[in-house]
This record gives sequence, structure tokens and C-alpha cells, in this order.
Amino acid sequence: MSADFRAQLVAAQATNQSMLCVGLDPEPSKFPGAWQGDPSRIFDFCAAIVDATKDLVCAFKPQIAYFAAQRAEDQLERLMAHIRAVAPQVPVILDAKRGDIGATAEQYAREAFERYRADAVTLSPFMGLDSIEPYMKWAGKGLILLCRTSNPGGSDLQAQRLAGADGQPGSLLYEHIARLAAGDWNRGGQLALVVGATFPAEVARVRELAPTLPLLIPGIGAQGGDAEATVRAGWRPEGPIVVSSSRAVLYAGTQGEQGPARFAGAARHAALTAREQLQQARPRG
Repeated sequence: MSADFRAQLVAAQATNQSMLCVGLDPEPSKFPGAWQGDPSRIFDFCAAIVDATKDLVCAFKPQIAYFAAQRAEDQLERLMAHIRAVAPQVPVILDAKRGDIGATAEQYAREAFERYRADAVTLSPFMGLDSIEPYMKWAGKGLILLCRTSNPGGSDLQAQRLAGADGQPGSLLYEHIARLAAGDWNRGGQLALVVGATFPAEVARVRELAPTLPLLIPGIGAQGGDAEATVRAGWRPEGPIVVSSSRAVLYAGTQGEQGPARFAGAARHAALTAREQLQQARPRG
């Protein structure tokens, strides 16, 4: 789809009345019934989830490692094509967290936007602006930079304070990243930020520093992030949020000998519940 990622995201949120993103992290050991342990069923499993939730989400987010580890990149290509066919209005974020410079970054960009035809990709900004620039050549694609991640170890670097001028304390590293993304780095208006739902105060701080950037917020569901606190901290009329849940949706009904209709129905119910929680938390007026 040729639409700008942000415009596509906003349109999907309005159409599906949703801030929910379903992360597609297939683990064959958790598949239902006869599919359990069979990596050849990755496409079938993920496609069933997509079919069951496509009218409840504002985005899908396949995590590339879950496919690559099973030598299932061809199934990821099929899945991306399937999403475009059955839910062309829903943008797809390739969760790859790439971070390299020069010619290597150009190849990663081709992987995301040519091979998989993603609408957006997650990136690490650790190597600086020149590691992001190759992706900027793809006009309209979303570039979602890691900022304040949901894992506890993110504090090891992201919460470190930088040196300030005249001996005064400087910004925390994640605050510096937010300022760069909202300012000088965002030349083509393509940038967004990853901020974990497990840190609602930091979500609010990033929103303060980057009032209009889209925020991808993982960490609700299995990771324990508070959906209501997340929405209150991050949602603004001019600043969309994309709240991601993976395991809590994917594996809501995969225990026992259920067939595809049963586990997909359970996933739909979990996604519907999460969508409603997020919508109800949005400030009114």
C-alpha cells in the first residue's frame, strides 16, 4: 500500500476504533492440537490470528526472529502478502530492531521494505543518525526508534543521565532520543518511538517531549503493563499510540486439542477485550 505510514495508522485506528496492535510471535511449541511443535504451520497459525482479529486492530507486528529461528522467512513473506490481501487498511510493522550503518543498513531497509513490503520497521538508534538515514530513502515508511523499552534491563543505558552544560545535569538518554526524534532527525516526518507500557511515567515524559510522534507501546498483557495507565500517559488527539499485545492474544486458547476455529475464536475474544480496555481509557472531550 502506498499510503504514508502515519496516515494509514490513523485511518486504521478510526475505522477499527482501535489502538491495539497484535504482535505475531509464533512459537510452534505453543501451537494448538496437531499443529503443536510443527514449524511448517507458522503461516497457518498466524494467518488464522490475522483473519480473526483484522477488524479489531490498528496494526499487526510480526517479530522477524520467531520466523528466522525456524527457517520460516518464506512463511513470513506469505503472511505479509496475506495481511495485505485480507486487511489492506491495516499497516504492518516489521519488528526487527535493526541498527547498523552505511551499506549494511541499506540492505536491511531493502529486506524490510522490498522483500517483506512492511509499512514500518523498528530500529535501534544507538549508532546515530547515519544508521537511520538509509531507511529515510523509502518515503512514507515508518521508522520506529527504540527509546524507553519495556524490559527491566533497558534502564542500564536508557535511564543513564548525560552530561549537561556548565556542570548541570543533562537529559536521561531516552529523553535525548525522544528530543532528537521529534526534532532534527525527523526530516521526512517518518519517525516514531518505542516506549514500554511497563513504564507509564516514562511514556508520559516521552509524550511531553514528542507530542505528535506515533508511539509504539509494547508490554501490556503477558508483560504486565497497565492498559489504562498507558493510554492516559500516551494518547493525545494529535499523537497516535499503538499498544501492542502478543502472547496474551496469540495463545489465549491454544491449550488442549482445539482446532483452528477454537483458538482463533479465543484470540479474537482476547483482542476484543484488550481493544475495549484501551478505548475506555481514552480521555473524553
